[in-house]
Amino acid sequence: MFCSISGTVPEEPVVNRSNGQLFEKRLIEKHVQETGKDPITGEPASLEDLVPVKTNKAVKPRPSPATSIPGLLSLFHNEWDALMLESHQQRVALIQARQELSHALYQQDAACRVIARLTRERDEARSQLENAVAVARAAGPGDLANGKRATEAEGDEEQPAKRAKAGITEDVSNHMLEYSKELSKARKKRVMPAGLATAQEIEAFSLLSSHPLHKSTKGGILSIDVAPDNESLLATAGADSVVVVFDREASRIRASLAGHSKKINSVKWVKNSSLLLSASSDHNTRMWRANEDGSYSSAHVLTDHTDEVTAATVHASGDYFVTASLDRTWALYDVQSGLCITQVPHTGIEEGYTCAEFHPDGLILGLGTSNSLVRMWEARQSKAVAKFDTHKGAVRSISFSENGYYLATAADDGVKLWDLRKLKNFKSLEAPAAAGPGAPLAVGFDFSGQNLAVGGADARVVGIKQDWATLFSLSAALGNKGVASLKWTHDSHHLFVGSTDHNLRIFGAEAASAAS
Repeated sequence: MFCSISGTVPEEPVVNRSNGQLFEKRLIEKHVQETGKDPITGEPASLEDLVPVKTNKAVKPRPSPATSIPGLLSLFHNEWDALMLESHQQRVALIQARQELSHALYQQDAACRVIARLTRERDEARSQLENAVAVARAAGPGDLANGKRATEAEGDEEQPAKRAKAGITEDVSNHMLEYSKELSKARKKRVMPAGLATAQEIEAFSLLSSHPLHKSTKGGILSIDVAPDNESLLATAGADSVVVVFDREASRIRASLAGHSKKINSVKWVKNSSLLLSASSDHNTRMWRANEDGSYSSAHVLTDHTDEVTAATVHASGDYFVTASLDRTWALYDVQSGLCITQVPHTGIEEGYTCAEFHPDGLILGLGTSNSLVRMWEARQSKAVAKFDTHKGAVRSISFSENGYYLATAADDGVKLWDLRKLKNFKSLEAPAAAGPGAPLAVGFDFSGQNLAVGGADARVVGIKQDWATLFSLSAALGNKGVASLKWTHDSHHLFVGSTDHNLRIFGAEAASAAS
């Protein structure tokens, strides 16, 4: 520090700044001369590379508004206004970004729906291609050549290919016969399942829950089936052309299967909950396979019938199934391939088939017709062996008892019970009140064969050992709604009823329901 004689301090910052800058300049030049490198980056440098930088040393004075309190308040007010304006602009930008995000999500959802539809159409196309390949393999070279020439002919229209029907082979016949023998032996020693519902428990039935599974009220739920490997899993078929897979324990819909264009008359599980059949008035039968994610996709579309497919029934082995149609034919299919083994016409009937069910042994097929006949067929030989013709009106439902001795049939004039050993009607029950022609009607034996559920304009459960007395009436719970379908659980503790108001109603004893 330098001092004057008068003791005043010279302008030290200016002197120090100037001396410091000069000193720094000399140090930089000396370092460059000695090392030939930039002191900061270490790169090669020379004195010619150095550029002097001049800066303005003047200090800006404070603005005049900041020299007083009112001026400071004015500055703060302006800053606040600027901050609020920026906040408003950011909020507007946020709202706009949210709108853009919502629109993007909507577009993404629409794209997913389109992809799902295209995926379904692709799967159906693959299924049709597989069926066409199977037909081509079964047709032979000569038929393929004739077909090729026919489609190549100028002016000819392409016709849909028909599947080859090889007929019931010896292997299929032997398999059905051996399985029937095994079932017959086991039936003689048949033991009722543990916990089978008693007549007293059925008398205590009440409405446990009701579920609106389908949309259309014109016809309601036309068919119900319980999965063989999971009694809490149901499949329902509706007049809205949709099959619904419903989980009773979780009380939720697992899947809705859309693919038919008209009402679905029958739905059946095959072996387990991984394969499902649906027969529709659109002339088609569909096979649905379960996916890993719990959904179902169409595996095969069967188009062998030329009129409404009114019923589907599965053989006891689970390897075959039969569809019946108003075109006066029934068709036997192989479950594994989805191919039609044989399609059996019958010239002795004037109207088509309305219902069908396999006998528990798997050799006899029962079919009801729209002109009051019930026909028994020997399935292996495709031969009609018996007929019952005492009904009036269309036969809408049939059910075999599990012991294989009895058959229940339902038509406009009521329910008739038949002894299959004597081919004789031994009991008749009056038709539900105000059933009338065209009204829904359904019958179903439980697994024990001791209880028969009857549904129509009203519904009830009758006990065989109780001299066909009514054990339980469902009419109070149904109101004025008719019954179109019904199904028992294996232990008879629950009865599922599909009504004409598109609701699935579950009946059972409160104690049994809590225990399950």
